[in-house]
Amino acid sequence: MVKKSKGMNFRTRKIFSKHPRKRGLPSLSRTLANYKVNSKVNIVIEPSVQKGRPHRRFHGKTGKILEKRGQAYLIQVSDGKSSKKIIARPEHLKAQT
Repeated sequence: MVKKSKGMNFRTRKIFSKHPRKRGLPSLSRTLANYKVNSKVNIVIEPSVQKGRPHRRFHGKTGKILEKRGQAYLIQVSDGKSSKKIIARPEHLKAQT
């Protein structure tokens, strides 16, 4: 018997669903947003953009930007006792206020 695959979108029906009036692509200001190194950001996954999406376990977490890699950012997030480095595009990030 083959074990069932548990890919990136496994059990994400509720997490990656949008409100009916907010469906569609995000605004360009969110795509073109620039974040400075050492600034804090919240990881809020944008369901309509599949490119540069971090793993769903990091949805709602806060991290610190380490560097910029092309169009994406390298973010350090604490995951329990360890810290992880995530690569995510700006559509999935929001500046912490």
